Amino acid sequence: MTTTRIKPTRAFTAEWLERYRQIGDPPADAVVSEVVAQGGREGVSQLMRWLGNTSQLAPTDQLPVVQQFFADHGTMPVWADTARMQRGMAFFKKHEGAIGLALGTLSLPYTYLGANGVQVLWLTERIKTDTARRLQETGEWVFAVNNPKNWVSSAGTPSAILYTLKIRLIHAASRWFAGHTGRWNDAWGTPICQEDMVGTIGAFGYIVLRGLRKMGVSMTDQEEEDYLHHINVVGHFNGVAYELLPQNMREAYHLDALIARRQFAPSEAGRGLTKSLLEAIVTISGNPAARNLAAAQMRFFLGDAHADALGLPAVPLEQGLINVVNRLPIFPKLITK
Repeated sequence: MTTTRIKPTRAFTAEWLERYRQIGDPPADAVVSEVVAQGGREGVSQLMRWLGNTSQLAPTDQLPVVQQFFADHGTMPVWADTARMQRGMAFFKKHEGAIGLALGTLSLPYTYLGANGVQVLWLTERIKTDTARRLQETGEWVFAVNNPKNWVSSAGTPSAILYTLKIRLIHAASRWFAGHTGRWNDAWGTPICQEDMVGTIGAFGYIVLRGLRKMGVSMTDQEEEDYLHHINVVGHFNGVAYELLPQNMREAYHLDALIARRQFAPSEAGRGLTKSLLEAIVTISGNPAARNLAAAQMRFFLGDAHADALGLPAVPLEQGLINVVNRLPIFPKLITK
């Protein structure tokens, strides 16, 4: 008789997760605090300009506190399995077209459903006024951390780690700026808190896998678990606490459901960012018709309740087309090529 091993799954509770609503990223936040102490607001602005420069990853010319941060946090965690990471990245390469579609029309709007966490993006004017460039930057980082070549280096820290540590400090600086705008409501929790951080990294991992399933992409359990593990390693370098990272797909499902129950609600910020996303897709594609097609794809992934919460337009003609095309067996193969 064949027996199926049941995966051990932690029981997540709202009380447990609420603690992480009040925690940012202490090591990264300490760096920004020291930069402020030495250079004030302009010091943080100078740091942000360097952090946004992807052509210079190593902190060679930065303040000692920044250099020390990279030295302290630039090594692999002991729990990282490099073989599983390699398989996870091979999975990304195999399905990069479908994953790209899921990232743009599922993962991003999914994060906008978090009515509290999304406020920090709404207060950051650039995400509203330069959305297309911001999407391009995010895409560049996603492809960088899913390229095996970027995880090896004969001298110094691999570029995938350096790149992600810069993103981590961008989040810390954004957390500092959000807290000093005079517009942050403490009822939202800490800006870019641990709960929102694990929810966001989940959007790049578990939610992507859920989108692929809905498109009918064929995957094995091992492929899903390996990809999830790889994204967990990326989450580690992004500052997500280890105890928050889901250890398997069952945990990812339960953690996502808990975050959704706690945080998902309609908000002006969520609707505004979704509108900006649709406009950016039109800009990038150069085709006004892309707006309705993208909205239909989002509705396919999100479902009508979530789509309505984000203010996505109802586009029945395009929705009918998307519903049929997404379920054709040939579709995942076409968009992956």
